[in-house]
Parts: sequence; C-alpha cells; structure tokens
Amino acid sequence: MTGSTDRPRGWPALAAFALTVTAAWWGLRLLAADDGPERLIENVYRLVGASASADAVATYGLTPTTSKFILTVVALVVGVGGVWLLFLTVNGLVDRLGPRFERIVRPWVFVTPALVLLAFYLVYPTIRTIWISLTDGAESASLDHYLSVLSDPTMLAALRNNAVWLVVGTTGSVIIGLAFAALADRVKREALAKTFIFLPLAISMVGAAVIWRFVYYWRPPGQPQIGIVNGLLDGLGRDPIAFFQVPPLNTFVLILIMVWLQTGFAMVILSAAIKGIPDDLLEAARIDGANELQVFGRIVLPGIRGSIITVGTTIFIVILKVFDIVFVTTGGRFDTDVVAVRMFTELIRFRNPGRASALAVVLLVAVVPIMVVNVRNLRRQGVGA
Repeated sequence: MTGSTDRPRGWPALAAFALTVTAAWWGLRLLAADDGPERLIENVYRLVGASASADAVATYGLTPTTSKFILTVVALVVGVGGVWLLFLTVNGLVDRLGPRFERIVRPWVFVTPALVLLAFYLVYPTIRTIWISLTDGAESASLDHYLSVLSDPTMLAALRNNAVWLVVGTTGSVIIGLAFAALADRVKREALAKTFIFLPLAISMVGAAVIWRFVYYWRPPGQPQIGIVNGLLDGLGRDPIAFFQVPPLNTFVLILIMVWLQTGFAMVILSAAIKGIPDDLLEAARIDGANELQVFGRIVLPGIRGSIITVGTTIFIVILKVFDIVFVTTGGRFDTDVVAVRMFTELIRFRNPGRASALAVVLLVAVVPIMVVNVRNLRRQGVGA
C-alpha cells in the first residue's frame, strides 16, 4: 500500500527535472545564437500581442547595450538558477530510489557534473593539444615540432630563460619569504609589517609589470629621468641604465618583479608553519645552550620542511607559466623570451599551432614531476592519506 501511494509522487520530480533541463537547453541556445536577444524580445512581444513592437525589433534589432544586458540576465538565470533547480530536481529523483540505491547513487549525482566539466575543459584540451603537436602540418604523427623546440635557437633561449626564472625566482621568493616570516614574528607590529609585505600579492601581474616599468623607466643621458632607479643613478652622477634592454640583466630585473609578488605568499604560509612548532621544544633547545641560529637551523627548518616544499612547488608552477610580466615589459624582446610568451608568439603571430602545442606539452611535462613531489609531501604530512 505504501509503495502504491509513494510511486505517483515521483512523477512531479521527474516532470520538474525535464522542465529544468528543457529551460536550461533553451537558455544555452539563446546565449549561443547571434540574434538570441532579438528573437527573445520579439517572441515576448508577440506573446503579449504587441505585434508592432515585435516587427520593429525584427526589422531594426536591439541596441548593443540592451543585447548585452539581456544576455547577462539570461546567463545569470541559467547559470545560477538553472544549476540550483537541476540539483534540487535530481535530488528529488534520487529520493525515490529508496535507501539502498540512494546511498550509492547520490554521491555520483553531485560529483558527475564536476567530472564532466573537468573532462571537457581539462582532459579533452590536453589530449587535443598533444594530438596537434604531433600532427599539425604533417601527413602523419611525428616529433618534428618537438625536435624544433629542442633545436631552434629562439626556442632554446626561451627554455634557458625559463630555467633561470625557475631557479632564481623560486629560490629567491622562498628564502626572502622565510626570512621575513622569521623576523616579522619578533616585531611589535607583526600584523602591520606582514600586511605591507603581503600587499604586492593583491596586485595582478599586469599591474605589477606596469608599476615596475615606471620604476625602471629609462631615458637617454642628459634627459630628466622619471624612473626611480635611474633617477637615483642620475643623482649619484652615474649614467642611466636601460634595464629592460641589456641582457642578461633584463631577465634578472624581470625575475625581481616576480619575487616581489610571491614573497608575501611565502611569508604568510611559512610564518603559520613556524608558529605551529611547539614552544616547549624551542625553549628546551635554548636551555640546552643552542643559540638562535642553531635553533632555527636544527629545529625550525626541519619542522617546516613540508611547508617549504609546498610553497616552493606552488611558486615553481606559477613561475613556470610566467607570461604577463615579460609580455607587458619587453614582449619577449632583448633576449627575455620565455616559454609561455614564445607559445603565444607561435600561435598568434606566426599561426603555427603545432609548435605552440609542443611548447604547451613541454610545460605540462615540466609541471608533472613537481606535482608528484607536492602530492608525496602532502601524503607524508598525512593530508589525503
């Protein structure tokens, strides 16, 4: 009797689910169509009997501002409301399966959309990129583009610069961040000091590059120097330096921008790790006669080793993909090219997707070992074990 009473109650959930999917599909088609807003307004006018207004919209269309506003509203309704209703209706359908199947199906109902999106936006593009790198411009799959990456002087220069960025930028960010983390804990206004050090991280890389372009701005000798650094050099009676045009100095100048941005991130994470070391352990070492350097080197550093690895690998990956700073300041000229900028140049300027895809695969291969190290480090700390 209970089963016959409960069974009809599943139909409203099924109908609501079908209605939600239909509305979402209609909204997506509206967003994809070039004349979607015009057709929507025209149909609304005809629905309410305003044929003259509908004909006017069909003839003259809508203003760009009105079209963008309608698309924004539809996107919000479909993207937020549609997803919310979809999960509600699916959850109602799962409730009808009974306790035995509900426990098995419910996790997959909520995880599957994320897996589908992950496959569509990450897995498929990765496979497609590898395929293009092997086949673009060739009759069959070959390694020509990879051989070009490893033999072309411009490509080798970009790879060399990336290696310099990774070594100097990562090491500099971690060491300076660690120094600030250790020193900031000893000052009275710790929060204020950390705020100033962390503040650059709130600036985008493009914004930071523009700021530092003014810092290093150069004018020929004899002209007023508006750049801070060259202004100081001019005040000291030294000739101004075109920092962005003198290799290899320009590469290290650009790396300094990245270090300036990432030091705050390293400081915050490492400072929290240092505070996690038991005070009793530090006091015991001091009582045994260890000085501050010995306490830091033999107790603090081993105690935060996992955090150092995590911070280092995170900054490593950020620097490996560096694009904005180089593109805004030098555009890859004056021997400052890096892999990401070269990839953009090959794809957009030279219309060579094969070589660009090969460079993207090189970046992917370079990231994988770092991710493995990071995952092992997290497991060693008990995260995800």
